Amino acid sequence: MSTAHGARARARIEVTAAIKDEARRQLAAQGAARLSLRAVSRELGMVSSALYRYFPSRDDLLTALIIDAYDSLGERAEAAHEAAAGAEASPFERWITVCEAVRGWALDHPHEYALIYGSPVPGYTAPDVTVPVAARVGLLLIGIARDAHQGRALDRPGPADDLRPEAERMAAELAPDLPPEVVTALVAAWAQLYGLVGFELFGQFNRVVEDRETFFRHAVGQLARGVGLVPGPR
Repeated sequence: MSTAHGARARARIEVTAAIKDEARRQLAAQGAARLSLRAVSRELGMVSSALYRYFPSRDDLLTALIIDAYDSLGERAEAAHEAAAGAEASPFERWITVCEAVRGWALDHPHEYALIYGSPVPGYTAPDVTVPVAARVGLLLIGIARDAHQGRALDRPGPADDLRPEAERMAAELAPDLPPEVVTALVAAWAQLYGLVGFELFGQFNRVVEDRETFFRHAVGQLARGVGLVPGPR
């Protein structure tokens, strides 16, 4: 790579980062629905036509921000899990650790959490490219259940006969090596995890839950038990 080409590449990376940083400031100030490329370019002192060379539309910029948010969340959860696994924590404790990492990230990045788990942005449909990054935490939780199942340390939930066809379909698509009843419990726990985080972040726990850290740890422990994870030997 020539020196000039390398300098251009570095400049593009820096400008792209500046655009996304300004967009995040706008998210914090007025929400994703009011994100505007013209406003971003104005704040950066760029002409709109120059910014469009980086992000051709508002939706392209939103998609980049969403991918960044999912990646940041996934990295936080995966790092926490790696540390817990390195300390030979049990699947139950690894589950708690991952859930606490999700909560911690959300509290540190409330506006980005709102972007990916809050109200849909009017007129925007997330493209398929967001699906793999959105799945990172879910796959981590499935992996914890898989480790427990392979180690014969999973107390399988009772069968949900009325849900059997759907349970088998989800298991075939998400984790064919796990019992269908475990997969349905995992999907429910995944949804409830983000419900717990969202209630805290968006104020629904105000004047209801005071010791939120302890409450959260207890609640996600119940989710772990619902999946079949139990406190015990590592």
